[in-house]
Amino acid sequence: MRKLIAVTLLSILFTPFLKAEVVKNIQISGNKRVSNETIKIYGEIKVGKDYSEQGLNKILNNLYETNFFQDVKIELNNGNLKVNLIEYPVINSLILIGEKSNKYKEQIKKIIVSKEKDSFIKTNISRDVELIKKLYSSVGYNLVTVDTKISELDNKNKVDLIFEINRGEVTKISKIIFTGDKKIREKRLRDIIAREEDKFWKFISRNTKFSKRLVNLDLRLLTNYYKSLGYYDVKITSNSAEIKKSGNIELTYSIEAGDRYIIKKITTNVDPVFDKEIFLSLNDEYQKVIGEYYSPFKIKTLLEDIDRLIDQKNLQFVEHNVEEIIEDNSIVVKFNIYEGKKVSVERINILGNNITNESVIRGELLIDEGDPFTNLNLDKSISKIKSRNLFQSVTTNITEGTSPNLRIIDINVEEKATGEISAGAGIGTTGGSIEFNIQENNWLGEGKKIGFQVGLSTESLKGKIDYTNPNYDFLGNSLRYTLYSDSNDKPDQGYENTLIGAGISTTFEQYKNLYAKLGLNASYDDLKTDNSASESLKKHSGSFNEISGTYGFSYDRRNRSFMPTDGSIISFTQELPLIADRGSISNTLSTSLYKTMTENIVGASKFYFKSVNGIDDDTRLSKRTSLSSKRMRGFERGKIGPVDGDDHIGGNFAAAANFEVTLPNLLPEDTNTDIGLFLDFGNVWGVDYDSTLDESNKVRASTGAAASWISPLGPMTFILSTNLSKASTDKTESFNFNLGTTF
Repeated sequence: MRKLIAVTLLSILFTPFLKAEVVKNIQISGNKRVSNETIKIYGEIKVGKDYSEQGLNKILNNLYETNFFQDVKIELNNGNLKVNLIEYPVINSLILIGEKSNKYKEQIKKIIVSKEKDSFIKTNISRDVELIKKLYSSVGYNLVTVDTKISELDNKNKVDLIFEINRGEVTKISKIIFTGDKKIREKRLRDIIAREEDKFWKFISRNTKFSKRLVNLDLRLLTNYYKSLGYYDVKITSNSAEIKKSGNIELTYSIEAGDRYIIKKITTNVDPVFDKEIFLSLNDEYQKVIGEYYSPFKIKTLLEDIDRLIDQKNLQFVEHNVEEIIEDNSIVVKFNIYEGKKVSVERINILGNNITNESVIRGELLIDEGDPFTNLNLDKSISKIKSRNLFQSVTTNITEGTSPNLRIIDINVEEKATGEISAGAGIGTTGGSIEFNIQENNWLGEGKKIGFQVGLSTESLKGKIDYTNPNYDFLGNSLRYTLYSDSNDKPDQGYENTLIGAGISTTFEQYKNLYAKLGLNASYDDLKTDNSASESLKKHSGSFNEISGTYGFSYDRRNRSFMPTDGSIISFTQELPLIADRGSISNTLSTSLYKTMTENIVGASKFYFKSVNGIDDDTRLSKRTSLSSKRMRGFERGKIGPVDGDDHIGGNFAAAANFEVTLPNLLPEDTNTDIGLFLDFGNVWGVDYDSTLDESNKVRASTGAAASWISPLGPMTFILSTNLSKASTDKTESFNFNLGTTF
């Protein structure tokens, strides 16, 4: 019996070889556009070669895999190999009907499987339709229909593939609802998410469009925000997207915040291959966050400290991970540092950038294809991309390349609205003022910024144009161009002053969070006086030209530049005359400190100081400093400090201190209003000559409330203020408002 089984197995194993036959002649038929030689090469068909049944099957598979043929038949008899083929038709043209935008047409042709001049395969059509619908859905067209037609060309085995597309209307979000155990006020949550409700003042916003992909982005943003406040177990879902009669969607986010966790303990486990003493200095950084509420951003900062230490010690191929262990309402954090594999970057893919040019993103990368792969350089690159403020989120996916020591990096970006538009007005004792600003932070998709600003009051007109190229060189440094004009017409004081200037400056990161600035400025200053002007002003009349240089530094440790809730920033700038008719030196110092007191309350304290001193003569009128109404609320811009007659002329020194706190729970949530309180102190003093009246020792003070309201007309901010201390010559402003949005 065993012998019979063995014989049977041998016969099965060796049957293909017993049937093998040498090919003496090859006959190919049915092919019209694919040459015989091409068929032989792709099929691996050769005269004089033995072909078993397995060998013939391989030829069959090879020819099918070319996607040239819809049917292949092979017959081998007495050395004659016959190959009979039926070719797929060729796609002569891809025709898109109903879509007028060339941009969308190009994207469609890029993403679908069917391509012009390729074989027409019917089974690909359904996949192409789904890919087209997915593309439109990503930009808010969720009701799109796609029909397909095939037009055969006579006797040419060619077809035109036609897609008839009807976008329908953009699906917009009519209402956003937050339910569940939120623990955080809805207005704050609305500031966090990328999606917005469709309101008439957002007619140019992309954020009101409904997209499942972008809703998932909002879920990640909300989750990260809650976790940053210590809600480690937060669960957020979008369990309802109800389509209303209007065709728009009412979107509901369900939130279960859970408990808040503190960081109980932090330890470091170091692989024996490394010297543990290297990492002892980290203990001081650990102590700063132990006992505070858990935040993944705090953990990320500590990981950056580890990476920086690894970089300083020139340790190669070091990897690390984080373990987080829950103990009651606290978390124990454990950093594991170990020797990683020696791998390199094979390829970097940039995904999700529908508007932003790929070169803008690649310009921020500190790691390139062919470089050694390190988490340190990758994390730094992602941080630089995020700092451009063009994206809601930036994520990475790392996969193995063509060999185990190669990595493929996918960088996924989620773009956000980059346009800003605002208008404001103030009402004071001398009349009113208005201001209008518009800015685009991703002009032409190149990451460049362009902005326009106009300010008008009863006495002055000012305007400014800014253009910034964030990556003007291969080092990633920024270059900013500025053109500005400031005109003051004051016939009651007997003078008219016009200042026109242009500047160019660059900013670059000198070290982690430490930024340096260099600039060059040219200006023309014209002061005209009449007989009614004071002798002091007449002394400054005439035209003056100046070229000055600027340098400065800033150290930014805020958790984010927009609406920071924690951290600080300090900056210093000095301007020096290079070529000037009457030169002056100015110094500016400013600091801001932010601290989250509770989940909903953020406190802020700010300090500002500026000095201007003439070198050879008095400081010119246009060069003197003053305080804006934002630094001294309750006072008109430039209307405190030294006066000449009835005219405020500014001073050589200005200082202000601001204390602010938000009280979001002061009013009911359904009012869509947040309240903030402030206390401001400031003064402007010092001139190069005796002014007619100067209460320079008088410290000004004001207090008041700021209300942020989501109104039917748009988001508005109102400031009501009262003076606690002022000079007899000061001009006050009791009311100020601002209206603004993004697009």
